[in-house]
Amino acid sequence: MMNGLWAGMMLVGIVWGIFHGTLAEVTDGAIKSAGEAVSLCITMLGVMSLWTGILEIGNRAGLIDRLCRRMGPIMKFLFPRLPKNHPASNSIAVNMIANMLGMGWAATPAGLQAMKELEELEESRREENNSLTKAVPKGTANNEMCTFLIINISSLQLIPVTMIAYRAQYGSVDPAGVVGPALAATMVSTAAGVIFCKIMDRNTD
Repeated sequence: MMNGLWAGMMLVGIVWGIFHGTLAEVTDGAIKSAGEAVSLCITMLGVMSLWTGILEIGNRAGLIDRLCRRMGPIMKFLFPRLPKNHPASNSIAVNMIANMLGMGWAATPAGLQAMKELEELEESRREENNSLTKAVPKGTANNEMCTFLIINISSLQLIPVTMIAYRAQYGSVDPAGVVGPALAATMVSTAAGVIFCKIMDRNTD
């Protein structure tokens, strides 16, 4: 779908340039943007390497495990049906920590692992409960999956590293000036997401 969307936008741009006699500008813009994309990727590679390295150091030092344990009450509140010490809890906590530090790319592997473990949990529940198997089609996301996805999308960010890197790349005089607004916006979005999840959880009980 995304391939079709991007191809469609490119085609519209080319057709627009042909009909308005600005095809040369369209071509120049495409070449310039391609160069900027490569430069931005190099910048982001350095930033993400730094923060991923810090995350790995914290993991080997046991800091991540400590933070995950400290997040126990939060995890219990957000995922009340998730069994205690389930492997998905650690993956979800790592994903949330990485997102709070603005490392969306570094958070992705933990997020995928969490979804896989939540899916396995749902399969085990289906095997134990035949009535659940009949009532809920296979492949249906459970409450934990939906809650995790919403929390992941709302993504409370203490340090929006990616946005700071973008602003620095394009010459912002104060790249870190977005920290306050980003924190306020993501606090509101996360709070709204949590409230929505709790309401829906209550409706499905």
